[in-house]
Amino acid sequence: MSALPKALSDLIGNLERLPGVGPKSATRLAFFLLASGDGYAVSLVNNINRLKEEIKICQKCFSVSDKEVCDICADAGRNQNQIWVVERVMDVLALENVGGVKGVYHVLGGALNPLDHIGPDEIKIDELLARIEKLEDGVEIILAMNPTMEGEATALYIKKKIENLNSKFEIKITRIGSGLPMGADLEFADMATLQRAMEGRRQI
Repeated sequence: MSALPKALSDLIGNLERLPGVGPKSATRLAFFLLASGDGYAVSLVNNINRLKEEIKICQKCFSVSDKEVCDICADAGRNQNQIWVVERVMDVLALENVGGVKGVYHVLGGALNPLDHIGPDEIKIDELLARIEKLEDGVEIILAMNPTMEGEATALYIKKKIENLNSKFEIKITRIGSGLPMGADLEFADMATLQRAMEGRRQI
């Protein structure tokens, strides 16, 4: 039998499911919430509810938005023919924080990983190919997946799929360059390193 009241132990169990939160951290967070004023707890609950009710997935790039199409995709000043392909929404935030991206994004929702049963059908590759087929001459696809084994495998797979498209024009395919070590994640890279990787992209 748990020494904690059920409501508290249930909350700890929920918090443990958050990324990077272990049992001890979850327990500290639960007791912090218990000790905090009612206003904070109510605000937290309301914001979580709003997150589920108001946040949508962009119909074009699969990033997050409060509209059907996100502000980046809807920006007439963005180069719609330059698509930065990333694994996760957090990668979009990392690249936007660095600045310099003139194009738009495509969020795959992960990377190919047979060990975790993530194949091409589990991520947004077909949707990327459909976007490309609607574009006109001057297309550049920038593969900005993380420099991991899974990211590299995903980049090569997408490259082959794009090359097999029955396109009437040449499609330039580049990969973000050096500056990111193998195994690194975009969201954890410092701005200088990420900027070098963006500027040093290479054709593959």
